[in-house]
Amino acid sequence: MANVDVLAIAAHPDDMELICGGTLIRAHMLGRSTGILDLAAGEMASRGTPELRAKEAAKAAKVMGVSVRENLGLPDGGIQNTPENRTKVAVVIRRLQPKIVITHSIHGRHPDHPIVAQLVRDACFVAGLKKVEPKIAPHRPLKVLHALSFREDHVKPTFVVDISDAFEKKLQAIGCYESQFGDAVQAGEVYPNGEPLHDLIRHHAAHYGSLIRCRYGEPFYTTETMRVDDVGALEVSTF
Repeated sequence: MANVDVLAIAAHPDDMELICGGTLIRAHMLGRSTGILDLAAGEMASRGTPELRAKEAAKAAKVMGVSVRENLGLPDGGIQNTPENRTKVAVVIRRLQPKIVITHSIHGRHPDHPIVAQLVRDACFVAGLKKVEPKIAPHRPLKVLHALSFREDHVKPTFVVDISDAFEKKLQAIGCYESQFGDAVQAGEVYPNGEPLHDLIRHHAAHYGSLIRCRYGEPFYTTETMRVDDVGALEVSTF
């Protein structure tokens, strides 16, 4: 199986479409290879079935141009950051060898989300240890990004990705989950305000876009400070 440049690791199918789908689509548009690893099948969801959700996830992956999508089959609502689970995730990271890994915010509404955020950080480190699953060559990603979409109550974004050209396709990918979002007014970290879900997502993306003076955006956080080589090339006007 081919390697990927960007690997998004989510607790459940549809999580990545909601919080960083535009970024994955934009990466694909720029010629980057992308992948998604869903950790649970979503068997605890109030709507649909894991089998139907898997079909919807595959359909959404095609819309986004994702080259590989896998599911580890961990228990929905009971994902734990254990040595065993870290190794399972690390094996996939070694096999796909991503440079960039995207995962959840370190805070979240669903109890699986913050656990997965830390699990992924730990697994990325473990993936670089030679004695962990020695039959597969070590690989440690360069960067872990935490998607902050719909989570404005804890940290300010380190940066925002311009997804203006990718936004409508992001909505198309989300729309693949008819069983989950057909008539929904909330989803995952998206709190309801009475509007249809797609309108909520559009308004949030427009807000993030306004932070970098573009139409639509997706926000991210990194624990490390970002580097700038040329201050004269900085974008986004102060005034």
